[in-house]
Amino acid sequence: MFVIIRENEQDLFNSLGSIYAAALFIGVQNGQTVQPIVDVERTVFYREKAAGMYSPLPYAFAQVLIEIPHIFLQAAIYGLVVYTLINFEWTVVKFFWYLFFMFFTFLYFTFYGMMAVAMTPNSDIAAIVSTAFYFVWNVFAGYLIPRPKIPIWWRWYVWACPVAWTLYGLVASQFGDLETEMESGVSVKQFVRSYFGFKPRLLGGVAIAVIGFTVLFALAVFAFAIKGLQLPESDNKFDREQSRNSSLN
Repeated sequence: MFVIIRENEQDLFNSLGSIYAAALFIGVQNGQTVQPIVDVERTVFYREKAAGMYSPLPYAFAQVLIEIPHIFLQAAIYGLVVYTLINFEWTVVKFFWYLFFMFFTFLYFTFYGMMAVAMTPNSDIAAIVSTAFYFVWNVFAGYLIPRPKIPIWWRWYVWACPVAWTLYGLVASQFGDLETEMESGVSVKQFVRSYFGFKPRLLGGVAIAVIGFTVLFALAVFAFAIKGLQLPESDNKFDREQSRNSSLN
C-alpha cells in the first residue's frame, strides 16, 4: 500500500518516483521479453518469405497490431491497481490521462524492443543495444536530473528521450494543477513548474509526442527494418538453402 500525503517535497518526490518507477519497470520488461519472441518469429519469416508466402510490410504490421490488445489490458489492470494504491485524485480526466500515458509508454517500449531485434542480427545483440539506451533514457528522463538543471548543450536530448515525455505527461496531468500548499509554503503546482519545468497546459503536445514515438518505433523503423534489412549471410540459413535449391533445380 503506497498512499501519498503530499505535505512536503519528500512526499511529492515519493509520488513522482512511484509512478516513474512503475512506468519504467514494466516498459523495460516489455521491451526485453518481446525480443526473443520476435527473433524466433523472424526466422520463420525468412523461411516463408523465401517460399513466397510472406510479404515484409504486412508481416510487420501484423506483428505491431497483435501487441496492442494485450498491452491495453496490461495497462488497464496495472494502471488501475497503481492509481488506486498511490491514492491519486479520482477524476475522469486525470484517470484517463494516466491510462493514456501508461498505455502508450508500454507500447513504445515494446515496439522499441521489436525494432532493436529487426535492426540487429539476433536477440542477444538487440538486448545489449536496447539496454544501453534504457540507461541513457533513465538519465535524461528528467527525474534523476530535472530538465532545468541539465546543461544547455545536453538539454536537446531530453526532448529526444521518449521517457522524458512520459514523465512530463504523468506528472503534469496528476500534479500540475494541484493548489495544495506544502510545508515550505509553495504549492504543488508551483513546485512542479519551477523544479521540473512541467506545464499542464501543454499536455496535448506531450500526448502527441508520446504517440509519435510509438508510431516511429512501430512503423517507421520496425516495419521498414523488416522490409529493408537482411540478416548477415551466416545467420540467414533459409535464404542460403533456397539459393542452393534453386541452383540444383
